[in-house]
Amino acid sequence: MPYLYRAPGPQAHPVPKDARTTHSSGQSFEQLRQECLQRGTLFEDADFPASNSSLFYSERPQVPFVWKRPGEIVKNPEFILGGATRTDICQGELGDCWLLAAIASLTLNQKALARVIPQDQSFGPGYAGIFHFQFWQHSEWLDVVIDDRLPTFRDRLVFLHSADHNEFWSALLEKAYAKLNGSYEALKGGSAIEAMEDFTGGVAETFQMKEAPENFYEILEKALKRGSLLGCFIDTGSAAESEARTPFGLIKGHAYSVTGIDQVNFRGQRIELIRVRNPWGQVEWNGSWSDSSPEWRSVGPAEQKRLCHTALDDGEFWMAFKDFKAHFDKVEICNLTPDALEEDAVHKWEVTVHQGSWVRGSTAGGCRNFLDTFWTNPQIKLSLTEKDEGQEECSFLVALMQKDRRKLKRFGANVLTIGYAIYECPDKDEHLNKDFFRYHASRARSKTFINLREVSDRFKLPPGEYILIPSTFEPHQEADFCLRIFSEKKAITRDMDGNVDIDLPEPPKPTPPDQETEEELRFRALFEQVAGEDMEVTAEELEYVLNAVLRKKKDIKFKKLSLISCKNIISLMDTSGNGKLEFDEFKVFWDKLKQWINLFLRFDADKSGTMSTYELRTALKAAGFQLSSHLLQLIVLRYADEELQMDFDDFLNCLVRLENASRVFQALSTKNKEFIHLTINEVRPIQTLCSGTQPGPGRVQDP
Repeated sequence: MPYLYRAPGPQAHPVPKDARTTHSSGQSFEQLRQECLQRGTLFEDADFPASNSSLFYSERPQVPFVWKRPGEIVKNPEFILGGATRTDICQGELGDCWLLAAIASLTLNQKALARVIPQDQSFGPGYAGIFHFQFWQHSEWLDVVIDDRLPTFRDRLVFLHSADHNEFWSALLEKAYAKLNGSYEALKGGSAIEAMEDFTGGVAETFQMKEAPENFYEILEKALKRGSLLGCFIDTGSAAESEARTPFGLIKGHAYSVTGIDQVNFRGQRIELIRVRNPWGQVEWNGSWSDSSPEWRSVGPAEQKRLCHTALDDGEFWMAFKDFKAHFDKVEICNLTPDALEEDAVHKWEVTVHQGSWVRGSTAGGCRNFLDTFWTNPQIKLSLTEKDEGQEECSFLVALMQKDRRKLKRFGANVLTIGYAIYECPDKDEHLNKDFFRYHASRARSKTFINLREVSDRFKLPPGEYILIPSTFEPHQEADFCLRIFSEKKAITRDMDGNVDIDLPEPPKPTPPDQETEEELRFRALFEQVAGEDMEVTAEELEYVLNAVLRKKKDIKFKKLSLISCKNIISLMDTSGNGKLEFDEFKVFWDKLKQWINLFLRFDADKSGTMSTYELRTALKAAGFQLSSHLLQLIVLRYADEELQMDFDDFLNCLVRLENASRVFQALSTKNKEFIHLTINEVRPIQTLCSGTQPGPGRVQDP
């Protein structure tokens, strides 16, 4: 039974042949290299300069680092020397053992390694001081270009380096990953599974040793055989225990790689062994089956050679599997396919991807504990149409990833606590409201809400339609996310918030003067008083009368309608095109105003005179507008204050602009249907109309 598998069976789901170019110049690696060769210069990356800004964002180097190219450090630098192997990875002065553990695992899968480290580069012919690496980010592959200037101190690499000082692929890979995340400091602290996913686009799975299945040895063996990347670590009880050494030579809170698994004959018994590597390149397990333990004396030289057993202090060691389970707390596996390791069968998987955002005030509703806002989270409809072969249910895996949190560390961002819930979908094709979640329990959900970059779980549900709701644990927390849904049979998914429905009733026809009621007659008298002799209301006259009337409303919070707002109102109601409101136009608007005031009061839940932006979706729907989450986010950014509240004048401005925007799209409805369905790309003109006047204090101008 070989301990190492270099030819995995199933491969990762298809990736694009060409990764997306990310350099600010828009040029590819080859274009940049050829440009340097023609000029006879070495590449200098302005996007990630050789300066302290690329090193740290919250501190200064404790010693004076000098950026040097490999040819300035050694005489004969090599990119890869004798193949890229796990022994090429030695940790430097940066706390990124999690990244190094992932790189060590990556070297065990040659196909995945060749994807991350393109083979079209070296220090030989064609060298121009430029290298590139490819990483998976949120469902696409990116090509990251760097120059080869590396931070050194006294002619030694400060961070990741190879055991052979002439080899530089691992140091350059670390630099490219640092650039991807904004700086070297951004790499401090993390989980190996994060980098493993970025190296493969795979699917994460975590096993707690206390809850590991009985066949855990076979699961790990199968994972290595399939080319999965494996890491493990020991939990810490407190920050003081971080990197504390146990009596057996293991480091707490430290990321290790699992690099092999095998069995050995020992005194007539088959002993299960597992091989683990410390990315430090030193400090090893000192218990049974460690490098110099007496157990190896009972193993023949041929068997030791097959297992590549050595007594070197290189950070890699064998240990009995029972000891592995006793001393380590968690194993992380990055599978190249969603196939369950507990099963023997290999399946073809369908994958769909949704990119979304949690935005404070509109779509950051928190978990089900926060009923008042939970329903405002993004909602994805999942249609499971085909049962698994020979089964009554449909298998699928849901992986929810929060985006760019490591890159945003310099701005104070932390990894949020995230998860998701799955509900049976009622016979409605719309965003579900608060009452639905008040009376319906979830059908499935993530095992836990946890502060990891990605949360993933497997499910089996009967065929049918479901609503999947990704969320943070706490409301009002902002982040972008990527949601991947893998299914054995094709599943149909749709974002319930992607369309805009506008359903506005036709304004009532004016009552002939000789049939007006007493109330209508009084209103006509009011109009004549406001309009003056020309019997038309200008924007200035409308500004005066609206502010006078609305200030008297004690149950709504109101500042002041501007002249521009009143011009927008006239633009909405003016059917004659003269820039003024005649009596019939003024009456239609006044009726709308009364309806909008009643709506505002209805959704002012706490009777504060303001409306929570989380109620805005329902209020706008009652007014005839069902908006996409994206458009709702823009409106909240434009009109809400710092407390996520809207005054009536903001609400009125919002409705006027939406009605104006709806006129633009009335022309698109060639059959004059009651509903207009818009894709997100068709919403851009509405965004422009929503931008309006300059934003007030605490508000953000629309992009």
